Amino acid sequence: MKNLASSLNYKNKFLILGCGFSGSFFAKTLRKLGCNALTSSRSESNDPNSFIFNSENGEVPDKKIFEGVTHILSCIPPDKNGNDPVLGNFKNTLKSLSLEWVGYLSTTGVYGNTKGGWVSEIDQPNPFQKRSQKRLNCEKEWIESGLPVQIFRLPGIYGPGRSTFDAIRNKKIRIISKKNQVFSRIHVADITNAIIYLLQNKNSLKFYQIINIADDEPCSQIEVTQYCYDLLGLQMPKPTLFEDAKDELSPIAQSFWMENRRVSNKLLCETLGYKLIYKNYRIGLKNCYLNS
Repeated sequence: MKNLASSLNYKNKFLILGCGFSGSFFAKTLRKLGCNALTSSRSESNDPNSFIFNSENGEVPDKKIFEGVTHILSCIPPDKNGNDPVLGNFKNTLKSLSLEWVGYLSTTGVYGNTKGGWVSEIDQPNPFQKRSQKRLNCEKEWIESGLPVQIFRLPGIYGPGRSTFDAIRNKKIRIISKKNQVFSRIHVADITNAIIYLLQNKNSLKFYQIINIADDEPCSQIEVTQYCYDLLGLQMPKPTLFEDAKDELSPIAQSFWMENRRVSNKLLCETLGYKLIYKNYRIGLKNCYLNS
């Protein structure tokens, strides 16, 4: 992290729209680099760097927020109609700014179900879930906006405070086994650091508009769960077969199990040269374990 202050510094003003788990981590890291990072919240906050943006009830920030903004990261999901709330409210404002870069956090769900096959950025999206179809629609809106946008497709996100450990401790874990089912994952720190790496090196790297950020090792959920129980020194309960559990699962949990794909990170890690901090779930979960 030594050279990071070289091209991102106090002259950069970031707006992070939709400051959940990934957006908050990104904002904190930017501030450590000396950047000005303002974050949106849907309700009043004591944070002096926070402003209100709630597209559902029409609460939008004062235009002053946008003064001097150089970079924007949008983490806000599609609205119920599948449109992008940021572009719906601020497209003309954003186009009037001298933006160096806009990032949009999307999902690898846009690739649909490949029955365990690998997907990369050159594969045609084929979203299976309604929510992924809406995401793809928002990706298209951003690409067609004419803004200097980069889209990051993310698989399952985890990190300290949001991992299998928390599900085990809160007794909210369901141990389900489904043959040949794999998932891809990414540690929240690698989302932030990959984006910062690309921004730091954007003058020397070829620009790609769509980039997957995933770790090296897609694997089954049961493997990850077993690893967490082992680290905690606990006996993992006997798994339930998916076929026996599915009727009791919520629609969102069911949909999670209906897709099976391996997400390739070769563009990010081989072509563009980003080095993952947490190459696989074992290293990443060890970090969660030590910081929880």
